[in-house]
Amino acid sequence: MKKLFLIIGAPGSGKTTDASMIAEKNSESMVHYSTGDMLRAEVASGSALGKTIDGYIKNGDLVPLKIIIDTIISAINGSDKEVILIDGYPRSVEQMVAFDKLLQEEGNIDLKSVIEVRVSQEVARGRILGRAEEAEVARSDDSIEVFQNRMKIYTDPLAEIQNFYTDKKLLKVISGEQSIEEVVSEMEHFVKASL
Repeated sequence: MKKLFLIIGAPGSGKTTDASMIAEKNSESMVHYSTGDMLRAEVASGSALGKTIDGYIKNGDLVPLKIIIDTIISAINGSDKEVILIDGYPRSVEQMVAFDKLLQEEGNIDLKSVIEVRVSQEVARGRILGRAEEAEVARSDDSIEVFQNRMKIYTDPLAEIQNFYTDKKLLKVISGEQSIEEVVSEMEHFVKASL
C-alpha cells in the first residue's frame, strides 16, 4: 500500500522545495514528485503530448484532467518507495473529485494527508517575481501576468478544496512564511507522525 501526501500551496509558497528536501533526507522510504516538474519534463521531451502541455503551461492555465491524473497515477504506481509526496495537486475541484474517485477505485493508495503550505499573496508574488529576476533562464511562467493568472487559478477553488479535505480530516496547514528549515522540519515531523 502506497502512503500518499498531497502538498498544495500558492505559486511561490515553497512547496516543491520543501517536499524535495524531505524526500532527499528520507530517500530510503520516500519519493517526491512535483506535478509541475513532471509536466515540464514531458514538454522538454519534445513529444506531441509535451507540445500540448506546453500551450497550457505558458499561459498559466490548468493542464486537462486526464493528462494530469494519468501522469500522477503512473508516477505513484511506478515508484518503489512506500511514501510518496506529490506537490501541486489538486488545483481544481474537478481534479480533487476525480482523484478522490480514483483513490477509491485503485485500492493500493492510502491518502494520508493534504498539506497546505500557506503564504500571503504578497509573499508569493515577491518570491515568484524575485525568482524571475534572479534566474539566468527565467521559467516561461514567471511573469506578473502569468503569476496573477496562476494565483487566481489557485485561490478560486481553494476554499472548496480546504473544506473537502477538512471534512475528511485530512487537511494540515503549515505556514510557508517561516524559514525553509522550519517549514521542512514541521512538514517532515508531520509526515513521519502520520505513517
